[in-house]
Amino acid sequence: MGVLGVLVLLVLAYLFVSIKIVRQGYHHTIEHFGRFTTVARPGFNFYPAFFYRVGRRVNMMEQVIDIPGQEIITKDNAMISTDGVVFFQVLDAPKAAYEVSDLNYALLNLVTTNLRTVMGSMDLDETLSKRDEINARLLNTVDHATTPWGVKITRVEIKDIRPPQDIVNAMARQMKAEREKRANILEAEGSRASEILRAEGQKQARILEAEGRRESAFRDSEARERAAEAEAKATALVSEAIEQGSAQAINYFIAQKYVEAVGKFATSPNAKTVLFPVEATQLIGTLGGIGELAREALGKNDTPPPAKPGVPVVREG
Repeated sequence: MGVLGVLVLLVLAYLFVSIKIVRQGYHHTIEHFGRFTTVARPGFNFYPAFFYRVGRRVNMMEQVIDIPGQEIITKDNAMISTDGVVFFQVLDAPKAAYEVSDLNYALLNLVTTNLRTVMGSMDLDETLSKRDEINARLLNTVDHATTPWGVKITRVEIKDIRPPQDIVNAMARQMKAEREKRANILEAEGSRASEILRAEGQKQARILEAEGRRESAFRDSEARERAAEAEAKATALVSEAIEQGSAQAINYFIAQKYVEAVGKFATSPNAKTVLFPVEATQLIGTLGGIGELAREALGKNDTPPPAKPGVPVVREG
């Protein structure tokens, strides 16, 4: 090969070295004699060799840093262990390359110190129950601190919080006592509701019973009123019949009352034995005598009554 061939090879080698191929998801900083000039973006880039070189290869994808376990003392002097993860993304490659040395190490220490600050200002109960608040406060604090580095903190997540075993046991007893308290309250409320319902039922039963007694009394009163009206009507009819000179009506009326009186004697609770030697003929005779008295009272004894069997008719004079 001649001198021309050597020159061609040298030119080709120079061109090859000057070509910069940047992968997707990365940015390369280009330095001109050691000073940053521009950023090579993904794809084909040409920068003359020996005059320009690649300074830093910056990952522009979202990345994650694992926060190792930390021993933290809370505001109420409880020792807890915690760990977490941080998600971040580089937005400005020159700042991430030249504003901070070892970006991952700087982020790890920044998150660790702020984690101690945030959780150390809270009580144990707050650290266990307000994990979202801890994440939000860490995210706000760390993102504000990394803005000069061209880095965006996207998420901060606390993975685990581990209190000491004696505190865990105390919390378990507290939870058990709280649940027993709730159970007793619910049981008492159930008993109260049951008693209220039972009292309401008894009240409704007494109301219905009183309404039934009132309705029964009303019905009894109406029945007695109607019976009295019937009795009054019957008495009026008997009186009319007596005025018209009919002795059968008064005989029927007096016989009915006589029988009712005899029935009351028989059903009296004070009498153990009732001796009532009354025969049918005597009862008829009695009724006849009563009829005679009624005719004498009315002045209508001119016509003799018909003779009854077994009852003699006595005439005066």
